[in-house]
Amino acid sequence: MSYKIAVASSDGIQIDETFGSAKRFLIYEVTDGICQKLEERAFDEEETDCSGTSQASGFQKNGENGTGGVCHAKSGCGAESGCGNGTGGGCGGAGEASAKVELVSDCRCVVCKKIGFHIQKQLERKAISVFDVTCSVEEALEKISHYFIRMDNHESLRAQK
Repeated sequence: MSYKIAVASSDGIQIDETFGSAKRFLIYEVTDGICQKLEERAFDEEETDCSGTSQASGFQKNGENGTGGVCHAKSGCGAESGCGNGTGGGCGGAGEASAKVELVSDCRCVVCKKIGFHIQKQLERKAISVFDVTCSVEEALEKISHYFIRMDNHESLRAQK
């Protein structure tokens, strides 16, 4: 069985980017425990709005409660009335997957330096595991592929005596 792993790395050597700051993800395919770089997926922030869907940059959004907010997705959400308009949904609204989550939605797991709680929950809803680590890409891929081999074969993760 083969699967994909998305890695947030600026140089392809160290896992040094958080999920939120990653501009690209390196996609590795793992087949029988062997990892091979498959592709690189770039995230274009200028083409997303507050809801994380593709739009022109500088998107202006009128809130459901009649108040208007301006989102500047390139620099983070700059909504004057707040994304979600006080609903607690934040950018993307409650239950809506972000564009970055959709970018890696065909992967079995995401590896990054740090990840926010809400994005982690969005990934988990799509059955995507999250590993936030600080190590080399090679080391992370080796350990994660070993972990999934053990999980897929229903073996204990405890050290053998």
